[in-house]
Amino acid sequence: MGLTCHLNRRDFARASAIAAVAASSLPAAEPSGYIDAHVHVWTPDTQSYPLHGSFSKEQMQPPSFTPEQLFSHCNPVGVDRVVLIQMSFYRFDNSYMLDMMGKHPGVFSGVAVIDENARPAKEMVRLARHGVRGFRIRPHDQNPDQWLDGEGMHQMWKAGAKHGLAMCHLIDARFLDSVDKMCARYPETPVVIDHFARIGVDGEIREQDVASLCKLARHKNVSVKLSAYYALGKKAAPYHDLQPMIKACIDAYGVERLMWASDGPFQVVGGHHYEPSINLIKKADFLSAGDKDWLLRRTAERVFYS
Repeated sequence: MGLTCHLNRRDFARASAIAAVAASSLPAAEPSGYIDAHVHVWTPDTQSYPLHGSFSKEQMQPPSFTPEQLFSHCNPVGVDRVVLIQMSFYRFDNSYMLDMMGKHPGVFSGVAVIDENARPAKEMVRLARHGVRGFRIRPHDQNPDQWLDGEGMHQMWKAGAKHGLAMCHLIDARFLDSVDKMCARYPETPVVIDHFARIGVDGEIREQDVASLCKLARHKNVSVKLSAYYALGKKAAPYHDLQPMIKACIDAYGVERLMWASDGPFQVVGGHHYEPSINLIKKADFLSAGDKDWLLRRTAERVFYS
């Protein structure tokens, strides 16, 4: 189905705020292909890039996923830009991600992980100068009433609003109500929900969970990643069982606030492959060419490359 762009583009105008923070961040580039909005990369070279003490080298599975390995999967299907997500192996040390962004100018944007209790606003501004456009946040062992209530977290949301930097949520559906409350408090903060809020990770896609995800659409600066198909629902290509959830999100958000992502390398291990993931969008007969352009390029471009 063809969807028209019903959002005021000025709602998304963040260029002036970002320009003040990041005059030298993302180099000019004119790529014409698709954007994968969520990939982790890491290197087996743990001498140059040490793992955080809570991780061992044996936990790196697969043992290596460098940009060159990523390109072998994404370039053949027309993906030429990628949003890198800081890998948990490195915790708050974003060095490897930043170095890869510098090595491939214009190709990568970044989502960093920082310590919310260590002057987070200052660190967000510093990283934005290197091309970081979002910051991953997650509850860990906190409950829905606790995880967004710390002073550092409020500083992050305020800085996100001021500088146009996204709060990127790795959460389950039960945390969506707490995000809804935070969005009401900080309506100008860009927000991204990763992997459909992991709805269907246990194999069941519950209507009430989808409704909670769609409820967030009332906040104009919330976007959702249509991603991690290997982990949701039936967890099997061609992933058509996820189409009703995709359609529900389109009805709620419009295509202008949804973006496709693979969640590599996890989409290319365990018998899964990269191409079926992007094909769920590329070959969907209920999407127009314009819809696909938003889902596969323009939304991620707006959020992570502007």
